[in-house]
Amino acid sequence: MLCARLRPSNIGPAVGSRKEVERIVKQIRQHWPEVEIILRGDSGFCGDELMTWCEHNTVNFVIGVARNKRLEALIAGPLAEAKQQFESTQQPARVFVEFQHETLNGSWSQKRRGVAKAEHLDGKSNPRFLVTSLSAEDGEKQKLYEELYCARGDMENRIKEQFVLFADRVSASTMRANQLRIYFSVMAYTLMNGLRRLGLQSTVLATAQVGTIRLRLLKIGALVRVTVRKVWVRMASSYPYQALFSQVLMQLRS
Repeated sequence: MLCARLRPSNIGPAVGSRKEVERIVKQIRQHWPEVEIILRGDSGFCGDELMTWCEHNTVNFVIGVARNKRLEALIAGPLAEAKQQFESTQQPARVFVEFQHETLNGSWSQKRRGVAKAEHLDGKSNPRFLVTSLSAEDGEKQKLYEELYCARGDMENRIKEQFVLFADRVSASTMRANQLRIYFSVMAYTLMNGLRRLGLQSTVLATAQVGTIRLRLLKIGALVRVTVRKVWVRMASSYPYQALFSQVLMQLRS
């Protein structure tokens, strides 16, 4: 299911997203037909095509909405309240608001539930907005923002790990060649994630990022000798993670 597609730089971030989400959801439901699916995304994916497809296919979503003067005017009161709290405590202050929102230009096919974070910190306002298909009963506004929407940041960390595995090496002259490089990076990440899940459990690297695992366990000097029955790996006596390497190897074999 893991996939990374190379895209031209002259198209919007949401172009093709509905098709990709449809493909992924189909694969998930082939194995778990009753599972609840919630799509999270930043404001680049706030398009009516994607949201409408989700609504018609029992897929809930929590998607960021780009701030603008009209949205900021909607929460002028809560922003003033957050500012007052900040001035009295000198600590960041947040007030959460929900409302029904529709676009003036008709780019949305219907009204949808909006949630706003009216925040004041470091002497300035910091409003954020999102749109969701979840009801107030299924997603209370503060938890919806802080626990569900903001948690997508960990997912983005996983994406950033791809760059440690050279996903940004796309300097070939053709899209096809660069896409092949992306596929190699995806396969490397899949193997590394399997190593982290199976070989590194209960070790000091159980939650380590790909870069740390690569430097401590893989990017090391060793003498490899292959015989008919065995592969011998002779490490330097000064290698500091010999015990960890042995533990990982034993866990992968078990």
